[in-house]
Amino acid sequence: MSSKKAVQTLAALWFVGACTETTAISSDSQAGALSRVPDAVAQIAAPGQDLNAVKIMPEDGCYWYRYVGPVETTFLPLRTIDGRPICTRA
Repeated sequence: MSSKKAVQTLAALWFVGACTETTAISSDSQAGALSRVPDAVAQIAAPGQDLNAVKIMPEDGCYWYRYVGPVETTFLPLRTIDGRPICTRA
């Protein structure tokens, strides 16, 4: 195989690899998601937050919800209407 052909092949593989979809959320990060958000939390949560994919982060004890944006999917802190995070401990 000539070096020109090898370079073309590598370039083609690189371009195809750039077309694959990636997400910030792996199946491991879905672990720990609550099956149901407590009613008290749902009542104080600000609108526009996905309460179907919520988990409590062990680092801070706060509720985080899955945000699906135009570019990436990530977890964000669940907040009240006032903008305060909703946590299980002070």
